[in-house]
Amino acid sequence: MSAETNSVVPAARRPGPALAPVLAVLADGTPAFAPVGEVVVVDGRVVCHLCGRALRSATAHVRVHGYTKEAYCAAFGLERGQSLEGPDTRKLRAAALTSRLVFDVAFRTGSAAGRQRARAGELTRDAAAAATGRRHPEQRRRKARQALAGIPAEAVAQANAERASRHVARVADEVARRHGYPDLGAFVLARLAGGASLAAISREAGLHKDWLSRHLAAVAPAAAAAVPRQRPARPDAHWRSALHRLGFPDVASYLQERHIRQHRTVNAMAAEIGVTHHAIESALRRHGLDRIAHAATRHAADERAAQVAAGLGVDSLGEYLRQRRAAGRTWRALAAESGQPESWLRRQAARAPAR
Repeated sequence: MSAETNSVVPAARRPGPALAPVLAVLADGTPAFAPVGEVVVVDGRVVCHLCGRALRSATAHVRVHGYTKEAYCAAFGLERGQSLEGPDTRKLRAAALTSRLVFDVAFRTGSAAGRQRARAGELTRDAAAAATGRRHPEQRRRKARQALAGIPAEAVAQANAERASRHVARVADEVARRHGYPDLGAFVLARLAGGASLAAISREAGLHKDWLSRHLAAVAPAAAAAVPRQRPARPDAHWRSALHRLGFPDVASYLQERHIRQHRTVNAMAAEIGVTHHAIESALRRHGLDRIAHAATRHAADERAAQVAAGLGVDSLGEYLRQRRAAGRTWRALAAESGQPESWLRRQAARAPAR
């Protein structure tokens, strides 16, 4: 953060040699004479990041460089509440504040109000709200790394696992409460009894489709143990609700009626049941039924051929065409005799079984 972005108009820096070498350079080119994210204290004095001078208090000094305290802390990775005073100065200021607490009524009243807000947790909530979306300063990250460095890796892993388990338990309780069940196990078993899969139940609960597969054994062991028994043994079980709605007892009768008798196409049946055409094709193979390509179109063509054959007084249009062609009749003559296009008659002759 440069001085040009601050609310205070930058002032010219005082001439004079720096008391410390340049240790870093900010993104805007500003040199830093103290480590970023760290307050350096030398002989009870604080080293200014902008000029390297050691001062009893840098809070007022940073204004010389055109910075406010907040802008200075943000630019050099310091926490917003970081003191920029040496230990001796802080002791003198603490003594002065102590006397003010005794003799200054307004100061004492304000201090009591602040302590009350702290006890009620209001200060913590306000600080969390102010920090939301803001990147942690380098000083805070450095403290966190130092604190974690002294903790064994096994302890960190254990703490992370316990925190994740608590989060999973909270999610499970919320799902059960939202759907009116005492616990997640009861909710899952009720949905499994209705033919739903774990993935479908997870989606219904507003979770990732694999959430129950990963966490059900941890949050509801009894339900997880019952899943293999409750899970339908046949792959047709997830059709149960749709077949019941349509009035069919099983998948085989549905396929026989729709595809063989009514000549419905695979895509039409898939749309009716609410599955993919691959599922319909798999069910046809599973129940020993041959898929009829273009079933509706071919059925309509067969009915047309039967009507034409009845009009000509023959049982089979294919046999009729074969006999007439063997007798030397042309396709044009056959078209005139049957009242059908030549191309259609040719296709019917090609579809007729060989003798």
